[in-house]
Amino acid sequence: MYEIEYNGEKIPYQIINSKIKNMYIHIKDGNVIVKVPNKLKEKYAIDFVNQKAKWIYKKVKEAENQKREKVTIEPQDIHRLETIVSQSVYEYSNKLGVNPNKVKLKDIKYAWGSCSSKKNISINLQLAKKDEMEIRYVVLHEMCHLKYMNHSESFWNLVEKYMPNYKIYRKRLKQG
Repeated sequence: MYEIEYNGEKIPYQIINSKIKNMYIHIKDGNVIVKVPNKLKEKYAIDFVNQKAKWIYKKVKEAENQKREKVTIEPQDIHRLETIVSQSVYEYSNKLGVNPNKVKLKDIKYAWGSCSSKKNISINLQLAKKDEMEIRYVVLHEMCHLKYMNHSESFWNLVEKYMPNYKIYRKRLKQG
């Protein structure tokens, strides 16, 4: 285990040799992992990390803040989310003429919702703290992916057809 110091704080990191061509830094859950080519001298990896100290510090702090921001979701909030999602899926299924195979609520770290190529929709549990229209927007967004598995102009036109002011809710969700 190694460590760099930035802004008066020591940040531990791990160097892992691997069959790769280029060095890269991976930060997961606040842990810093530096992957380096097998034959690279340790000194070069350490210099590389020192050059990236500011960036590493920023990313580690972001990860720590995200952990703190995770809000506990109360059972009544989950029930409200389930109700809004199921009503929205029913409504948009009829309007769009599509049906998902499965719809599930789960803790997604990277998005508010997702739609798989197998037509399974996942909705982020963290939406339980959002307002109804933001939830409905995410459901519509994922339902439109059942017609267009991309973010093409046709996809966005379809979203807008059923929610003309969707950009308001999309912007709110991007702001957190």
